[in-house]
Amino acid sequence: MTAGAPLILASSSPRRKALLEMIGIKPDDIIPADIDETELKGELPRDLALRLARGKAEAIAKQRPDAFVLGSDTVVGCGRRILPKAEDEKTARDCLALLSGGAHRVFSGVALAKPGGDMTARVVETRVKVRRLDDAAIEEYIASGEWNGKAGGYAIQGLFAKHIISIIGSHPNVVGLPVYETANLLVGAGWRNS
Repeated sequence: MTAGAPLILASSSPRRKALLEMIGIKPDDIIPADIDETELKGELPRDLALRLARGKAEAIAKQRPDAFVLGSDTVVGCGRRILPKAEDEKTARDCLALLSGGAHRVFSGVALAKPGGDMTARVVETRVKVRRLDDAAIEEYIASGEWNGKAGGYAIQGLFAKHIISIIGSHPNVVGLPVYETANLLVGAGWRNS
């Protein structure tokens, strides 16, 4: 019987933890997976999101085979191009300039390893349209620092929201975890919130 098995979140993202808690799911433990997140040559954004989610879940499931292990990763794609996590102002500016005035897609891979090793995974896609950003708008956002460490150089749940024209698909997916699909994965796997 696996229903009483603990739930481990294989991510250090406070946003993922908060999104789970928003829908009443509290992980028993958080163990960030230390995996190589480098994209493979020719890899598409959707494929990278799925591979990283699976890799995170697998890495922690090896340490905790008794638990449900939830791995997730969010990737911003502009066409076939994968946008990096912005770690410096130049990268953030480059990402924002690329997203300005167009639509891009946000892919989140979600993988759930069940006790005993079986895994279920899926990818959720959201289309986001951004207004044209002039230099002043970009510099204002850079000054906020909110972009730091964010895929594609922005956080939709903060100041950048005023630049979003439309979203087609899951809003929580763009924040970092598609909650509807995640909840369904957990229920389908037999996990029970205790």
